[in-house]
Amino acid sequence: MSLDLKTTLSRARACIKIEQEALSATSRSLGGEFVEAARGVEAAAGGGGKIIFSGVGKSAHIAQKLVGTFNSIGLSACFLDATQALHGDFGLVGKGDLAFLLSNSGQTEEVLRLIPPLKRFGVRIVAFTSNPASELAKNADLKLIYQVPREACPLKLAPTASTTAALALGDALAMVLLAARGLTRNDFAQYHPGGNLGRVLLLRVKDIMRSGNRLPIAQETTATQAAILAMTKAKSGSIAIVHPKSGKLTGIFTDGDFRRSALTGHDFLAKPVATFMTRSPKVIAEDALGVDALNLFEAHKIDDLIVIDAKGKPVGLVDGQDLPKLKIV
Repeated sequence: MSLDLKTTLSRARACIKIEQEALSATSRSLGGEFVEAARGVEAAAGGGGKIIFSGVGKSAHIAQKLVGTFNSIGLSACFLDATQALHGDFGLVGKGDLAFLLSNSGQTEEVLRLIPPLKRFGVRIVAFTSNPASELAKNADLKLIYQVPREACPLKLAPTASTTAALALGDALAMVLLAARGLTRNDFAQYHPGGNLGRVLLLRVKDIMRSGNRLPIAQETTATQAAILAMTKAKSGSIAIVHPKSGKLTGIFTDGDFRRSALTGHDFLAKPVATFMTRSPKVIAEDALGVDALNLFEAHKIDDLIVIDAKGKPVGLVDGQDLPKLKIV
């Protein structure tokens, strides 16, 4: 066995290049058939039907992964074992469902056997294959075709480029449907309630913000020195500035504002903090998602984010230093 550095890396890059060729070829070949397949999914889902995926061998693994992806975007999907289906598992099939039958060659016997009973159930069939002239494609209602100029396996035996192209095409279909259905982060979070992903997506600003004694607030007329002392006591890098009468947020005074104010003269500490504050700061509602706060931090290159209520009054502070601890970055 030769695993010297040069040979090993050369073979690895050759494999990746071949798989890239399949992806590029598949992308270029997309056309009306892809759109019709997407519409077929929408029609089935809109009529209360399920999306069924089935395949054998490596195609079965791709099918099962796509089941998970479709379910994650709110499209009810299930895997139908091609062998077990003929021995009782057809009980999960119903009229109005849409079945994706995966077979690279389009000639897989176990998959072809599913066509007659599926049609008897009134299920529309999508041929998911690289062979548009295959028996599967000829007998299907819709087609999802991927392109495989060549496999990366030097023995021409192990599926490589074909499985990569099939998976990418299935993912592309799912993402097109996600966008078309207008799925929001809130919707996505409902389908991922468990694990770290669920925790991240369901986390609200009110769950991560600093409040109470950790939220320094000062009126516009407060002396800059007093505002700095309040920041220090709260161990915060900023302080929310509010209108003396309404209590509504009018600005934010940060460590950066403090450094800049010190350049204005020796009497800056006695001046009202409103003199040096940043007006109209970026804000967020307490019921917003944590990832929305993260997006504001990244888009505007800020260190702190004031949380306001429906009346525009500060109720919390999200410190950028807290985000890594919460594992949402």
